[in-house]
Amino acid sequence: MPRSTLSLVNLRQDVPASIVVALVALPLCLGVALASGAPLISGLIAGIAGGIVVGVLSKSPLSVSGPAAGLTVIVFSAIESLPSFEAFLLAVVLAGAMQIIFAFSRSGVLSEFVPSSVITGMLAAIGLILILKQVPHALGYDGDPEGSFSFLQPDGNNSFSAIWLALTEQFVWGAALIAAVSLAFLFWWDKARPKEGALRFLPGPLVVVLFSVLANMTFASIAPDFAIGASHLVQVPMAEGGNIASLLSMPDFSAISNPTVWTVAITLALVASLESLLSVKAVDELDPQRRTTDKNRELLAQGGGNLVSGMLGGLPVTSVIVRSSANVDAGAASKMSAIMHGGWLLLSVLLIPSLLNLIPLSALAAVLIQTGYKLTKPALFMQKLKQGHTQFVPFVVTVGAILFTDLLTGIVIGLAVGFVFVIARNFRPAISFVCEGTDCLVRARRNLYFIHKVELQSALDRVPDGADVLIDLSATEYVDLDNIEIINDFIKGAEFRDIRVVLRGDLADRTAPKIKAPRQEVVYA
Repeated sequence: MPRSTLSLVNLRQDVPASIVVALVALPLCLGVALASGAPLISGLIAGIAGGIVVGVLSKSPLSVSGPAAGLTVIVFSAIESLPSFEAFLLAVVLAGAMQIIFAFSRSGVLSEFVPSSVITGMLAAIGLILILKQVPHALGYDGDPEGSFSFLQPDGNNSFSAIWLALTEQFVWGAALIAAVSLAFLFWWDKARPKEGALRFLPGPLVVVLFSVLANMTFASIAPDFAIGASHLVQVPMAEGGNIASLLSMPDFSAISNPTVWTVAITLALVASLESLLSVKAVDELDPQRRTTDKNRELLAQGGGNLVSGMLGGLPVTSVIVRSSANVDAGAASKMSAIMHGGWLLLSVLLIPSLLNLIPLSALAAVLIQTGYKLTKPALFMQKLKQGHTQFVPFVVTVGAILFTDLLTGIVIGLAVGFVFVIARNFRPAISFVCEGTDCLVRARRNLYFIHKVELQSALDRVPDGADVLIDLSATEYVDLDNIEIINDFIKGAEFRDIRVVLRGDLADRTAPKIKAPRQEVVYA
């Protein structure tokens, strides 16, 4: 029996997990907003809406929603092409409404057609990207915004050259020391955490964050050369006089007649829905309890999240792998973790923005590097290799494509390669043919579709005159009309070639079209 979402046992796991996710989400929300060319507060609004609104509406136990790195290019170009940021917010609201329509049209089923090798490849690629993108932040270089997943960076570097630049030209000893100690502690805590007692609920990332703040304050006092500058700290927007409402924006509904607004809305609805469905499916695979999320309900939840986010001045939201993976890794048991993470973000922005701005990015980079390692362990690549080329090739292509382009482009490439292998598997011989003397056998190994027409016709053409032929359809549950017509035509012509036909299988009872039986020569065995 599944445990109640609100049970005390779940809350003991969900509360610390939600704190970890909030700590991870904070710089990502700000980084995605920065990379998208949007106000920083819009990323936080999206994170809050994704946590609370989507969390309440969704049935996914472990998925976490918020602003997505995969949408940054689309959002950036959309903001540039529209007359105002408020017009863009209207597109976000319209995209949310479209996603709700998708939900009621039951479009969520589309995610079930994605090969598992592509899903696994997406997870592994995101793990590698997390490591590559966070290493520069861990060393004190912040040329690429937190939350960026693109191989090519706005500053002219890429995921590899940025690491070299951080090591050779922009190395910050204080940041590197904090990151190194944080990483060592996180991996040690994973193994040494007590199995019983209150300490088992202590989130390692929370310890890392507190340590990093204290360490940087110590550097500033006794070793100024090691102190970390403001550019390498979290930068939550501060409202004048504490009036957070002054930072909010509202959609410009007067722009609803602008065709570009509708084009952006449709693009956001389609891409955000695809990313959410793939993310939720991937998170279901990470779930230790192997629970399955209702995909149509997820589209409804994402639509609701985008409606609220757009109305309050936030970026579009999707289910996101990085925060969801951190949620799973932190031991969350139910969706209360996602909901509470949104609550922590809201309270933090309202009550303690100045304290949040003391957190070094290198400490949060250490948390994300550990999360990335768990997503892309070498054992995963060996496992896929042992499963054969039909699994390994789509997997490694997806990893490479995402790594060297961006998340959405890589997924599309991975899907294309994955579908090629699916089609190739369906083009394997579906018909067996053998003749011994005048006794012939034509056997269907599996269901027959239009792509098998040529193979079936070729086998029947090889039956010699005067033969006794058994057409065995007992392994099929479905034969489409094109193949049924081929079999009927062969049966009709058999009497003119002195061929006796025996048809085995109860296909005639299980398909709408009937295979005709001329005279008494066709026998259903």
